[in-house]
Amino acid sequence: MYGLLDVSISHRLFSSIKWEGKEYQCTLVLGSSLLQLLKLEKVMRSIDVLLDGDSMHPGKRAKITTQNSSNKKMNVYIWDMDETLILLKSLLNGTYAEGFNGSKDVQKGIYIGKMWEKHILQICDDYFFYEQIENYNKPLLDSLSEYDDGKDLSDYDFSKDGVSSPHDDLNKKKLAYRHRIIGHKYEQGLRNVIDQDTMKQLDDLYELTDSYTDRWLSSARAFLEQSSEGKNSTPHLAAANRVTESSDSKSDKVNILVTAGSLIPSLVKCFLFRLDDLIMHQNVYSSWDVGKPKCFSWIKDRFNGPNVQFCVIGDGWEECEAAQIMKWPLVQIDHRPSGFHRFPGLTLKTVGYYISVIYEPSNSESDEK
Repeated sequence: MYGLLDVSISHRLFSSIKWEGKEYQCTLVLGSSLLQLLKLEKVMRSIDVLLDGDSMHPGKRAKITTQNSSNKKMNVYIWDMDETLILLKSLLNGTYAEGFNGSKDVQKGIYIGKMWEKHILQICDDYFFYEQIENYNKPLLDSLSEYDDGKDLSDYDFSKDGVSSPHDDLNKKKLAYRHRIIGHKYEQGLRNVIDQDTMKQLDDLYELTDSYTDRWLSSARAFLEQSSEGKNSTPHLAAANRVTESSDSKSDKVNILVTAGSLIPSLVKCFLFRLDDLIMHQNVYSSWDVGKPKCFSWIKDRFNGPNVQFCVIGDGWEECEAAQIMKWPLVQIDHRPSGFHRFPGLTLKTVGYYISVIYEPSNSESDEK
């Protein structure tokens, strides 16, 4: 049994794989926090698998993904949220600014983070029932959809139904009702939910944050726009919001969010950080209770097919471990100025390079920037 590695710098392993006359460049980026948390045995086993030609080999995967060459390939991008699509924790604890060696005001970053925290909690409580259901986290809004009887909720009084822990069918139905309303508000969009004064405050805060972080937020959003087919139309409020075979399962690019945070605040973050029109609420998963490997397995079951390619993008050890289990490529984000992959900077071409290590190279993706 190997011990835990304790290093202070990132390690990159560069190699190449030859398969059927083609050479693929492989880059594995292992951050210090990851190496401190993952066992060397597991890391080395994954490297051996990649270099020795096991099931992760791009050639073997290519035989599966190209069985029906007439079908367009579908790329499923699985995102972490905090310190990947948005910056929040590193603002609150000052680590983002500290990475710039004095060129950024640490206290300003902390102030920005606290302002976001305030708005997130307020929207959660005022519009998303969070004060009532904070302790009843579910991995998806649709987790309890089977208990939603489709009742018209236009005149339903959520303050008087006495919702409690969903251990019985009645309370599961009450929670499912709330999830349906939350999904409806999410689909409506932020500007149709809150008042104009609050919207102005949030717009100003977004611009302040984007400027302070050298356009991290807008760059991440621009990447999502390139890798997204947009969201679907919204079911009527009176109808139960159930997962169906929607257009996202037929498009060539899909963005999925798997966050370690609880579900309702994560949806609100999408709301406030302008991601809700690019990531449908059906594609937001909370791994708070079940872990990311479980969420990843659900996503594989949902989208798996001969032409589907998965790619994980995030900054933490948990998505790296889950990606290893699923044998999916990982693009590791690092918010430090010296980070190998960060925003602005990350492109679809770079992500396509990582995908090509595991799957057959896609000409359409490798040409994108």
